[in-house]
Amino acid sequence: MELFRSDLKQAAERGLISTQQAERLWEFLQARAQDTPGFNFTHVLYYLGGLIAIGAMSLFMTLGWESFGGWGLLLIALAYAGAGLALTEFFLNRKRLPIPAGITATFVVVLTPLAVYGLQNALGWWADGRVFREYNTHIDWRWVFMELATLVGGALMLWRYRLPFLMMPIAVTLWYMSMDFTPLLLGEEDSDWKLRQWVSLWFGLGMLLLSFWVDIRNCSGKDYAFWLYLFGVIAFWGGLSLMDSDSERNKFVYLCINLLMIGVGAMIARRVFAVFGGLGATGYFGHLAYDVFKDSLMFPFALTLIGLAIIYLGIVWQRHEQAISKRLRELLPLPLQCRLPRQAQSE
Repeated sequence: MELFRSDLKQAAERGLISTQQAERLWEFLQARAQDTPGFNFTHVLYYLGGLIAIGAMSLFMTLGWESFGGWGLLLIALAYAGAGLALTEFFLNRKRLPIPAGITATFVVVLTPLAVYGLQNALGWWADGRVFREYNTHIDWRWVFMELATLVGGALMLWRYRLPFLMMPIAVTLWYMSMDFTPLLLGEEDSDWKLRQWVSLWFGLGMLLLSFWVDIRNCSGKDYAFWLYLFGVIAFWGGLSLMDSDSERNKFVYLCINLLMIGVGAMIARRVFAVFGGLGATGYFGHLAYDVFKDSLMFPFALTLIGLAIIYLGIVWQRHEQAISKRLRELLPLPLQCRLPRQAQSE
């Protein structure tokens, strides 16, 4: 639910609150929103600048950086990390700006793979055939050591600063590990595509369980599980959706899993489940239209009725949402119930 200044003005006109209370409440909400991530121009500038800086040290690195050599890359990474730590302390302790502080702290964590790569290269522990710019584009078991170091660095920074955006590089690194783990365990020749899909699925499921555990342990006003849920769903749903199956029964099971994801998203107030579950369900209906019932005249009419039935279900849900949601959430652990009202409003 979005709240605008005009809403408070209308409440004051109807006598629900005084005009002075409306103004003071609006000032309080504005001050509070400064430290809450949102889609306003200031925060867009924060994240745009931060992502450009982060991308410069990861996604957009050119082969020209290899000319610095291992020791040069290590020293550059450490110098940038020192600057990032200084900015984090400045934003957090001097300016009281947690969002820019979270971005600069994340910048420090993102430098960890570059530092490890430089150290390995300098000590002669890096085999030819891969360069750092391929870290974000190629699957290779050798990245795992950088990923483990990034997880350790991210955990230490999170322990020190308690800033939710630090979960982003941790979640991305776990997602990368889901792809790089298979060749590490079984070797390049034995890591076929189907096995990678299963590893992605189970790794993603593990990330979702970790996200759920983080939610249970966290009843603060900060959302530490968002990025874990996002990349956990990507890994789980991606592995599941890429699996080939000639069995209609398995495809129907796929539909049921996606519908279950939509239900879970509604229960725990996480839209990412509903979005990917909706994509999966739409893909299944596309399969029915183009493969199973491609010559049927009645299928479009039947699908239209299904769509209208879902709309009606939405109307029924809206009428009884509070009662249904209350019963569903009573099934969840108490700490997670504590988080849900805040999460439902922030999303």
